[in-house]
Amino acid sequence: MSNLFWLATEQMARLQPFFPKSHGKPRVDDRRVLSGIIVVNRHGLRWCDAPKEYGPPNTLYNRWKRWSEKGVFARIMEGLAAESPERQMIMIDATYLKAHRTATSLRLREGGSSWLIGRTKGGMNTQLHAVTDTQGGPIRFFMIAGQASDYTWAAILLRSLPDAEWLLADLGCDADWIREAFMDKGVKPCIPGRKSRATPVKHNKRRYKRCNRIEIMFGRLKDQRRMVTRYDRCLKVFLSAIALAATVLFWL
Repeated sequence: MSNLFWLATEQMARLQPFFPKSHGKPRVDDRRVLSGIIVVNRHGLRWCDAPKEYGPPNTLYNRWKRWSEKGVFARIMEGLAAESPERQMIMIDATYLKAHRTATSLRLREGGSSWLIGRTKGGMNTQLHAVTDTQGGPIRFFMIAGQASDYTWAAILLRSLPDAEWLLADLGCDADWIREAFMDKGVKPCIPGRKSRATPVKHNKRRYKRCNRIEIMFGRLKDQRRMVTRYDRCLKVFLSAIALAATVLFWL
């Protein structure tokens, strides 16, 4: 029992306000069930292989599926991240996540386009995009298909950009319209210019070095087995796994 992961009492107190209200029959012990869900995601286990100390696997899976569909885990992460005071400078970046065969299909199925899984040179992938605070703590996640252009997610980000003074991004966001759109929102972009540019652009190299913090964040997330490989076909469930992992790693 002592070698297993358990959420602390203080951690549960911070999570409790985001839990859905129980109607009718009281829920099974939240601490036990959530701790079991975290262990399954961390080690990439099948639900039937969860340690028996966390209770019946069906209870873990049903809670996970139900709360994922309701967006509970995403709200937990965003709610705790909103408490971060380090938002003067935000960073954006993306990483590729390999899609396992259980998340893909060789035949086109109804609703397949909503899975956001695309074929690239490296196989079937999903792009995970993140917005972080000054210290590299994740504020928001979203996904696009693996083969989609970087400009696609830049346009998505512009519609829901958090308040900040500076925004750091890599070469994938080096476009005049992106820079202008950020500045129109009152955000100063710090984006290096491509060598192929006819007119070079300047950026604060010292400030840009902070981008390594978002890379560190992705590295820590990929230590979780169900993050580095996408096993879930349902986009909402997979995003919930990422949100829960980020909550435990950065905000609890």
